[in-house]
Amino acid sequence: MSAAPALHLSGRATIDGAPVFGPVSFEAPAGQWSCLLGPSGVGKSTILRLLAGLGGEVTFEGEVAAGDGAPLDGRVALMAQSDLLMPWLDVTANVTLGARLRGKQPQRDRAREVLGRVGLADHAAKRPHALSGGQRQRVALARTLMEDRPVVLLDEPFSALDARSRSLMQDLAAELLVGRTVLHVTHDAAEAARLGHNVLLMTRASIASIALPDAPTPRLYDAPDTLAFQGRLLRLLMEAR
Repeated sequence: MSAAPALHLSGRATIDGAPVFGPVSFEAPAGQWSCLLGPSGVGKSTILRLLAGLGGEVTFEGEVAAGDGAPLDGRVALMAQSDLLMPWLDVTANVTLGARLRGKQPQRDRAREVLGRVGLADHAAKRPHALSGGQRQRVALARTLMEDRPVVLLDEPFSALDARSRSLMQDLAAELLVGRTVLHVTHDAAEAARLGHNVLLMTRASIASIALPDAPTPRLYDAPDTLAFQGRLLRLLMEAR
């Protein structure tokens, strides 16, 4: 894996002439986990798509760049809001799909290891229709982890999980993605309070950085500083437009 670069975006976006966001500007520091929060509809997922090179329907005026000056193409893994599992493939084949699309031999041993880590070792031969929503989301997370890219874009990756599974998957993702540049869109103030090295609050007009508690990530969910920061984030979200 190559070194993880910082991410930079500045500009404005429209779709069919209708404004989506901006002008805004932000940077996600290299090798750190940045959480992007904000009200629905302000363009958070659009930012991920632009960084992933998938914003074909978006007219963007500005700059999307890696901090090292090299192209982002080939260095980004995106986990979208929808799990995008192929219904005709079993779990193992879905997890190794990226390698197969690139004409490479799937790493089945590593796939079994990652599926074990996300609690799906016993479901490796099942098709997506036999899985719950939370299990499907864990398959999508495993597929993202399998890509082993220096930049990882996550769009509500734990939203379909119950509270216990969500906390466990947050811990696992924080462990397995250490050293990557992660940009994580979430509506969950508690999630951002646990995971973020950086927390960014987005409105249609701006993206602002929020001061964080001085504690290593993933922060303890019941630590007083974590809970206080979660409450402050929620207040800011309630006031955001």
